[in-house]
Amino acid sequence: MTFSLAGLLGNSAPGHATGIDRTTVSLTALANLNALSPQNVPQVAPAATPVAAVEKTAIEKTAPEQLAPAEEEEFDTLAQAVAAQDSAAADDALQCLAGAIYFESKGEPLTGQLAVAEVIINRAKSGRFPADVCAVVKQRGQFSFVRGGQIPTITKGASYRTAVAVAKVALASAWNSPADKALYFNTPDRRPSVRAIKVASIGNHVFYR
Repeated sequence: MTFSLAGLLGNSAPGHATGIDRTTVSLTALANLNALSPQNVPQVAPAATPVAAVEKTAIEKTAPEQLAPAEEEEFDTLAQAVAAQDSAAADDALQCLAGAIYFESKGEPLTGQLAVAEVIINRAKSGRFPADVCAVVKQRGQFSFVRGGQIPTITKGASYRTAVAVAKVALASAWNSPADKALYFNTPDRRPSVRAIKVASIGNHVFYR
């Protein structure tokens, strides 16, 4: 069965093909019917390029409060350096050193307390004594306050807080001790049992190396 396009157009129901001016329909217009306008083209966002994870440096991994300061704080006096320290004895070395300062030089001037701390630190570094602070303090026959290899219990008063602060100054090398390189100290009426050179006399102690 054959139908003519003209017949279909002429007989179409009103409202559909009737009244179409066939002379104005061009091939170009027909071709453009299926063309999408730019605003109708869906915009596809470019795929995000995966970024490789960057390994943090050792400093970046460290908590801010654990980072060393850019510059060490400077003090005009030893008293200022001691006053700037808190009184928390955070580790064994600090506790042992503070205990030795307390029992050996409580009531001495700050320079004398610092010198006692320096003796203990110098011993730990010398290779002639045990290699850590607590072992130096607890070494048999060296400090009379040690009992059975242990430091006695200390009342946490003002004198002990000062001892802790002095210990922190000494461990941080925040102030130069007048008894630099000293390995021994004693009261003026006694001398070390070894041959030693006098370094300084501070308060009720004489220091030797």
